[in-house]
Amino acid sequence: MSQHVPDDFPRDVTPASLSGAQPKLAGRLIKGKFVVGQTDDERYQRWEVCEDLAQQLVAKARKDAVKYPQHSREVTLQRMRRAIEVKGWVTVVEADWLVERLRALLHW
Repeated sequence: MSQHVPDDFPRDVTPASLSGAQPKLAGRLIKGKFVVGQTDDERYQRWEVCEDLAQQLVAKARKDAVKYPQHSREVTLQRMRRAIEVKGWVTVVEADWLVERLRALLHW
């Protein structure tokens, strides 16, 4: 699955840490192995969410640009980003990627 994820899509490289006197990382047992951080399948799923959202936002961004012709394309993209961030659907780095993907889809 993960081979379809674009190279520029962010990878979550920050493993969860646990409090205590000794430093600990949160790991999960997956198929008999302890895994710390995001798996390739989890990254693929996050990309699917972000790609789907970018595709849906194309029409919204175009509508916003028509409604507010005084706004530059950058302002329109920032308005889309703020709307995404308020919802809390994606991480900050995923929002960065999503805005760039939206820019590419819009040919802006």
